[in-house]
Amino acid sequence: QVQLVESGGGLVQAGGSLRLSCAHSGRPFSNYNMGWFRRAPGKEREFVAAITWSGSSTYYGDSVKGRFRISRDNAKNTAYLQMNSLRPEETAGYYCAARFGITQAVLLVTRSGYDYWGQGTQVTVSS
Repeated sequence: QVQLVESGGGLVQAGGSLRLSCAHSGRPFSNYNMGWFRRAPGKEREFVAAITWSGSSTYYGDSVKGRFRISRDNAKNTAYLQMNSLRPEETAGYYCAARFGITQAVLLVTRSGYDYWGQGTQVTVSS
């Protein structure tokens, strides 16, 4: 079983930055693709970013390209989401997710593609 714990959320002004962390435990981290999703009040959970198990490929939602960056540190069993130029409409709960092994990219950008989820961390962007 895999456990995921997010941290790093908080309150930030529009245009500011935050870095989220996702600590992975229970199974070898290097075997898992990692993703970030978010859910704003009254909206569906939305894909934000993903990184493959090897770190060789990354994927981003259209609205965050050029502003967010996903990364991983296999020595620390942790995935990160660096968020820059944050906007008020990006206020949401942010969730990390994990999927085992080699997989098609299409599965990494959809909620149903993941096996494990964290509890989320709240990000609030004030205007």
